[in-house]
Amino acid sequence: MNILLAAGGPISKWPDIKTNYDLYVGVDRGSFFLQQKGLPLDVAVGDFDSLDSQEQTDVFDLAKKVITSPAEKDDTDTQLALEMVLKEYPNAKITIVGSTGGRIDHFLANLWIVLEPRFNKYCQNIYLQDRQNTIAFLLPGEHTITKEVDKQYLAYCCLTPVSDLTLTKSKYTLDNQQVLYPTSYASNEFMGSQACVTFSKGIIAVIQSKDG
Repeated sequence: MNILLAAGGPISKWPDIKTNYDLYVGVDRGSFFLQQKGLPLDVAVGDFDSLDSQEQTDVFDLAKKVITSPAEKDDTDTQLALEMVLKEYPNAKITIVGSTGGRIDHFLANLWIVLEPRFNKYCQNIYLQDRQNTIAFLLPGEHTITKEVDKQYLAYCCLTPVSDLTLTKSKYTLDNQQVLYPTSYASNEFMGSQACVTFSKGIIAVIQSKDG
């Protein structure tokens, strides 16, 4: 099952949405942006404090289901939406748009969301996308990364200390590197249609990107 989760980051930074998703979830202003894109809105989640009264009315009229949250809470609206989706569809592929390109504190909250114990085991099914980047998350093991047609660059961002990091089939390689603190191995490139990464401990964000 493919799920699109639309957060409230700038709609100008969204990727072109060509996939037909099985479920469309809007997070706060992301619900309004789905409406602006002419996309379905199956579930709207949030406190909706970023919408004026007319925008709220439009969202509530369009949404098949609305889940409201208090403005002051421990979780972000994106955390609440992701938790809701994973409870119902734990095996789904979840693509999050609107999670980058705006406030940096919001972006970091979205990037680090996979470090939380409640989300960690699902992280390989979670993707962050915008016009220039696709971010995937990896748990320890052997992985093959398939190049996206429009992406030039490849980066391995160690979100935690990482053990025995080995990179092959890319322009720059590593062999059993011990990464002691969060590190981004940026501006790597594919040598063909696939690259390989292996590690024994930690969490890595794999970023495919292109120039603007």
